[in-house]
Amino acid sequence: MFSRRTALGLIGSGISTFAIGRASAADYPARPVRWIVGYPPGGATDIIARLTGQRLSEKLGQQFVIENKPGAGNNIGTEAAINAEPDGYTVLLVNPANYINASLYANLKFNFVRDVAPVASFNRVPNVMTVNKDVPAKSVAEFIEYVKANPGKVNMASSGNGTSVHLSGEMFMSMTGCKMQHVPYRGAAPAITDMLGGQVQVIFDNMPSIIQHIRSGSLRALGVTTTDRSSQLPDVPAIAETVKGYEASALFGMGAPKNTPKELIAKLNTEINAVLAEPDMRKRLVELGGDSLIQTPEAFGNDIKAETDKWKKVVEFAGLKVE
Repeated sequence: MFSRRTALGLIGSGISTFAIGRASAADYPARPVRWIVGYPPGGATDIIARLTGQRLSEKLGQQFVIENKPGAGNNIGTEAAINAEPDGYTVLLVNPANYINASLYANLKFNFVRDVAPVASFNRVPNVMTVNKDVPAKSVAEFIEYVKANPGKVNMASSGNGTSVHLSGEMFMSMTGCKMQHVPYRGAAPAITDMLGGQVQVIFDNMPSIIQHIRSGSLRALGVTTTDRSSQLPDVPAIAETVKGYEASALFGMGAPKNTPKELIAKLNTEINAVLAEPDMRKRLVELGGDSLIQTPEAFGNDIKAETDKWKKVVEFAGLKVE
């Protein structure tokens, strides 16, 4: 009799837990959601988070509050998100540094592939090889000649150690024999400021944060880092047209702490994919450099693993390591 009561109690408890899970997913979010971005305001990651977060706030009736936590090449923000309570109320803007840092940093306190719960992808964006007006080169080939003719005089800016902006430049140096001085900044915005001021000569920046400066003519694009040209910069060749085999792109999305309930992840994925399918949002993402990438959490997880493996090869090829 005791065993039967115990069994019935366990069954009842299971049903209650299931019902609570269903109810929490149905009611989610019941309060503001903290969305951690590992860079300062103004860069590509911040732009995409704020654009998507605004629509999620409107659709779900709760604010998705962007919290910029820059530092350590995106690792400070990532660690804060991974160690947060897995209740659906802390999410992370996943970006290329997350894939790169897995092999670039020697002493990370987390394993990103293991410790993140993929939620949804947003888009895949080319980086753009861009120079300031003082650089005479008008093409990738001319830039290679310029760098080799001016050893030690060309400074390459990036949004920080371990970003795709940094590694895209390292890949370029490795494949062309160019020697440039890497100058890391705390985000894309200050790097672009110094590009405009002439303190640094070249950057392989994410398209969302650089494209308006290219369109205005204040900076000059020499090439995009994807194998094909971008519809947003159709007159700008792919770097691969000159440097055979060159390819680098930036994959963005949302992640959550491991063990975040699957029901909440599924709801976020559904809502994000609905936002990404909206004509106005698709148009805006294309303007920023990459069309919407709508897929399941599982597919995004597979992409995270593939990107991690890809950038590991670049890090090893360039001989890079950050303690």
